[in-house]
Amino acid sequence: MPKTPMHCPFCDIIGGAGEVSVCYEDAVAIAFMDIQPVNDGHVLVVPRAHYERVDDLPRETGLHLYGVATRLMPIIQQVTGCRDLNIVVSSGSAAGQDVFHFHVHLIPRRAGDGFDVPLPFPGSAMPDRTRLDAMAARIISALRDPMASPTPTPAPAA
Repeated sequence: MPKTPMHCPFCDIIGGAGEVSVCYEDAVAIAFMDIQPVNDGHVLVVPRAHYERVDDLPRETGLHLYGVATRLMPIIQQVTGCRDLNIVVSSGSAAGQDVFHFHVHLIPRRAGDGFDVPLPFPGSAMPDRTRLDAMAARIISALRDPMASPTPTPAPAA
């Protein structure tokens, strides 16, 4: 069930109380131009229902938003002339989220545009393989735990 926020600028936009340049909408999602774009063509894909973080988002809604994003990506590339693109989701303040209504950034990129999401992160050291293997084993174990909550839903068959 979506949370009702105290105040959410994206809920204002969805409710018609704010200026917005919409480039896509349907019953579940709306996509509009970012008012502080990294580059021309920077689009936000947003669920109409209010979910603060990625872990609040129902799986079906997340799949739908990703579908909208992949539909918009080649069009954004075409109209901006940018072949390169970042898809960015920030979930939580430590991850850089500043509007607490889940959203996906589609950011067209040009060489030398000054925006950077440096991966690999220059401050990280390469861990020992045993540490990587141990973390992978913990994740596998959690995925297989039938008592874990919430139980991951298997992906639909293709």
